[in-house]
Amino acid sequence: MPAYTVTVATGYQWFAGTDDYIYITLVGTEQCSERTLLDKPLYNDFERGAVDSYDIRVGEDLGDIVLVKIEKKKYWVLDDWYCRYITVKTPSGDYVEFPCFRWLVNDKEVVLRDGQGTHLPQDDKSSLVKQHRQKELDFRRKTYRWKEWQPGFPMSIDANRHKDLPRDIQFDSEKGVDFVLNYTKAYVIENLFVNQFMHMFQSSWSDFGDFEKIFVRIKNTISEYVMQHWKEDFMFGYQFLNGCNPVMIQKCTKLPDKFPVTNEMVSVSLERELSLEEEIEAGNIFIADYEMLDGISPNSTDPCTLQYLAAPICLLYKNDQNKILPIAIQLAQTPGEDNPIFLPTDSQYDWLLAKIWVRSSDFHFHQTVTHLLRTHLITEVFAIAMFRQLPAVHPVYKLLIPHIRFTIAINTKAREQLICECGIFDKANATGGGGHVQLVQKAMKSLTFRSLCFPDMIKARGVDSKEELPTYFYRDDGYMVWEATKSFVSDVVCIYYTGDEKVQEDEEIQAFIKDVCSFGMQDFDHCEFPKSVKSREDLIEYLTVIVFTASAQHAAVNFGQYDWCSWIPNAPPTMRRPPPNQKGLADVNMIIESLPDRGRSSWHLGAVWALSQYQENELYLGMYPDEHFIEKPVKVAMEKFRKELAGITSLIKTRNEGKKLPYYNMSPDKIPNSVAV
Repeated sequence: MPAYTVTVATGYQWFAGTDDYIYITLVGTEQCSERTLLDKPLYNDFERGAVDSYDIRVGEDLGDIVLVKIEKKKYWVLDDWYCRYITVKTPSGDYVEFPCFRWLVNDKEVVLRDGQGTHLPQDDKSSLVKQHRQKELDFRRKTYRWKEWQPGFPMSIDANRHKDLPRDIQFDSEKGVDFVLNYTKAYVIENLFVNQFMHMFQSSWSDFGDFEKIFVRIKNTISEYVMQHWKEDFMFGYQFLNGCNPVMIQKCTKLPDKFPVTNEMVSVSLERELSLEEEIEAGNIFIADYEMLDGISPNSTDPCTLQYLAAPICLLYKNDQNKILPIAIQLAQTPGEDNPIFLPTDSQYDWLLAKIWVRSSDFHFHQTVTHLLRTHLITEVFAIAMFRQLPAVHPVYKLLIPHIRFTIAINTKAREQLICECGIFDKANATGGGGHVQLVQKAMKSLTFRSLCFPDMIKARGVDSKEELPTYFYRDDGYMVWEATKSFVSDVVCIYYTGDEKVQEDEEIQAFIKDVCSFGMQDFDHCEFPKSVKSREDLIEYLTVIVFTASAQHAAVNFGQYDWCSWIPNAPPTMRRPPPNQKGLADVNMIIESLPDRGRSSWHLGAVWALSQYQENELYLGMYPDEHFIEKPVKVAMEKFRKELAGITSLIKTRNEGKKLPYYNMSPDKIPNSVAV
């Protein structure tokens, strides 16, 4: 009587084990085994982290084992179970692996396909595996539904709360991503210790040094350096290159009419005995324009505190020491007598207040556009489409699944607690109360697929020259990580797609691409997302965009938030007085009264602290402990990827040695695989 040995691996997550009944059926090309209860008498099976083996005897050989059906049935109280994988040893001694990596909840049945082989849809010949493939996708499309959270937004998952999500995409521990709990922990209990100020929640600080009272408990090299140097022009300019929003700076090839800066205004700031026009021609002038903030409604949720926004334009100059310095700032988009151009030659406090307004505007653009829209929401679109259109055996599903881990969960939590009406965002930010929604809607009109391609985005802003901007580490490190990621994606794609015709014939990958554009991006004409891919080259670039956006780009704009935003005057989340409409008015008191009050400062500091924390047991770029791929060529490609990333990490570490402002946000050892915070 032939015997098959079945090995079942339970996950390591909290509560991954189960006491429920587990049944298995082996499906072969010749016949199926009987439904068999997996149970060892006097032994507690399926404990967390356990690997259990069972012998299953059958009357006749089953042929090639192509499917495994697992069923979980209630024993006493329904008990979720996380299965990592199942292996089957055949009577001939061969091993067949069935990756699972999913939760079985309630009385649930899961049918697994073997992990070996290409498993592109056009390569499946038997009706059995074709039916399995279609059944899985039909179920997924019912489970992962599109929903428009706000008009004009990218589509999101159809779930109002984290606990409503499918179990497979929930966080392992919901407490770990409870924004209210984390922020309270951050700014009241453990770290910031500002509870002695709660009775003065809406009062102003006394002076700049007063902000240290909530800053002192959490310090690091960069944040302390920012606190010491935030008033200086070099620090202001440096952040356009390597701060937490390094995507605003553009090469200025012609001054816009709306920003009438003259040579006479800035000549004292120019060091090369060239006119402003000549400096522009030489490639030494850059610009940052926050036009997108123009017309956005400021937060009015608190009738006791008026809040204000601006839409500034800032002119930047690369001096002889290759430092980027501000040389002119206009705080609104329309020139006029009530919209002066502030200059370094103005009074100390006029110039400082103008820079603070730019920094505050940069904070709003960063949080809502650079961070929320262009990493979190866009990655969720890719994730939902992947679940809807690619079965678990598809190689692109296996490639992408580590890079969308927990993304839908963190975004759902954000919509539930953070960016919802009366959420945490409303408590501290001038774009709260609906302004952040307007800003995303506005930003969507300029978001294109090409703008998500890192090299294209850098080139479009005219900042791709290392000679012109030699200290733009975000760009330099980003290029290295992009190329390493693209090389890895290419290696994997070329294993399964032997030519362009394979890509064209893959109905599932074409459906995935179309779902992203037609549903996720709502078929907006301006977004220019592709609706199909015709070649391996196109597919490689498309998948590289997904992996890079979810990993490196998110890391670059997320984990530096405490570094650059914890010193409140350097990144004010709100301003309580309007932008100055004439020169000569600013003094210390006016600036302090403009900056956030004690309560909003505390909420802000709690936010940037919580958002800058890595997840417990974080998985960094190149780490793939869940073996969705079992084929040796892919494992070789993964190892090559890890070696390339290690080389990049080493180069960045060497460059950072001795620097007062080290840049490590694009270092692969600090880049999580996915958007999970």
